[in-house]
Amino acid sequence: MIVVDTNIIVPLHMTSESTGQVLAVLQKDATWCTPPLWQSEFLNVLTGCMRRKSITLDQARQIMEAALITMDGSEISVSPWLVLELSLAGSCSAYDCEFVALAKELGVKLITLDEQILAQFPGTAITPAAFTRE
Repeated sequence: MIVVDTNIIVPLHMTSESTGQVLAVLQKDATWCTPPLWQSEFLNVLTGCMRRKSITLDQARQIMEAALITMDGSEISVSPWLVLELSLAGSCSAYDCEFVALAKELGVKLITLDEQILAQFPGTAITPAAFTRE
């Protein structure tokens, strides 16, 4: 079991330079957990793509549906108190700290591409490449 943040979920459903790394993570460990926040962040990514006209509304709906199916049953709420503690300890947003908090609560790694999270939480956060090399 691992925790993944939105920047790991997105390349699974929208091809990017990170898609290969994300697929390797999925192959190594397919038991993904994430806080419910991922949905709002994912919708924000889709909104940006629609505004840039790189996808249509119908495509965004299809991508979101596929992501919801993939992540069904994987959402776990986190302690808001731990999120506040983690947010105070560094400069990551409370949003980012939700993913870190979940990993800490479960005692597992957070797989992320977010440089700030990786720098501030090196004992918890790890890149997809580093995870697949373990």
